[in-house]
Amino acid sequence: MYTIVLATQKGGSGKSTLAIGLAVAAQQAGHNVRVIETDRQGTLSNWQVRRNLAEPIVEAVYDAKMIEPRLEALARGGVTVTIIDTASGINAATTAAIRHCDLCLVPARPSVADIEATAPTLSVIRAWRKAFAFVLNQTPIRGGQRISEATSSLDESAPRDIAEVLAQPYINMRNDHQDALAAGQGVTEFDPSGKSAQELRSLWRWTISKLAGDLVMQEANELKGASELMDVEFPIMLQPPAEQAEASVSRAYPTWADSNASWETGF
Repeated sequence: MYTIVLATQKGGSGKSTLAIGLAVAAQQAGHNVRVIETDRQGTLSNWQVRRNLAEPIVEAVYDAKMIEPRLEALARGGVTVTIIDTASGINAATTAAIRHCDLCLVPARPSVADIEATAPTLSVIRAWRKAFAFVLNQTPIRGGQRISEATSSLDESAPRDIAEVLAQPYINMRNDHQDALAAGQGVTEFDPSGKSAQELRSLWRWTISKLAGDLVMQEANELKGASELMDVEFPIMLQPPAEQAEASVSRAYPTWADSNASWETGF
């Protein structure tokens, strides 16, 4: 089973609409798909209600400790793709989702401010050594210069070739996405022959190709031996320090912010 997480620090990046679009596109491509929502805002759960409970099924999982066992159960049940939509910012549930994913997609609008705001998310992704890619979302149809500037900012943030970490294609800003959301559909269902549907299907094909390629790379690295990997100082903790365990019963998982990591940690 492939697990894909959509996560970013900044709100309004379009995580939920992308999660829905990718889930429906994956299902139409023949996958058994499940969607997990960790955002208490409930955008995906409300979409599911408008959909009359048709697949793909959306599950709300807010407890970070329940994400791993739920993913294991879904894999045993024959699910082939699970997409996790997370809340804005970095919290315990988002951290757990990233820890157990195969690929983290980081949506960002084509602005320097939005891309700079991805730093805390990248810090967690790199701490867990997870594959990731930026998705330029809500791009203006005629926004060549803005997209070029955003791509340059991504190039400065990414330690590898930008082609490896920038998903294709860019997702243009069109009303189809919001209209599909309101109708309880994916954009590939709402207007199957429209440009938005074509972009989402292409993004899904890019994503599944990325997953397959990274799986081959991971297997090759395992043959070389885990000892060759560099140690990474984690910017977050999954368990509280012993002296805080009793004093923080209601908050068993400190957030990224609690670690006092600097903004530059993600770079």
